[in-house]
Parts: sequence; C-alpha cells; structure tokens
Amino acid sequence: MAVMKVIEVMSNSNKSWEDATKKAVAHASKSVKEIKSVFVQSQSAVVKDGEVAEFRVNVKITFEVK
Repeated sequence: MAVMKVIEVMSNSNKSWEDATKKAVAHASKSVKEIKSVFVQSQSAVVKDGEVAEFRVNVKITFEVK
C-alpha cells in the first residue's frame, strides 16, 4: 500500500495555463520527490490594456511518501 500526500501550489506564466502548470511541477520537484500527478484546480488570468498579460493556475500535486 502506498501513502500519498497532496500539496497545493500556485503558479503563473505569461505564455499559457499549460506553461504555468509545468512551472508549478518543475518548482515542486526541486524539493518533492515521487510526484505522481497534478490536478489543475482553478485557472485565472490578469488582463492589462484589454489583453491577457498573465495566466495563473492553482494546482494540487500528489506525491508518494516513502
């Protein structure tokens, strides 16, 4: 039986929500090992001068505790 833990991470990108998600996982993987999945809980964007300037995600990252 595996023991799993979930952490919540917020990330942003000026490219896309996908890029923001990848950044969240990359940053978390620096200190958390055995990441198994990521769930995008919410997405939002910052608008400046009528254009999307920043993409934001709130993700849940699941990893195995050894």
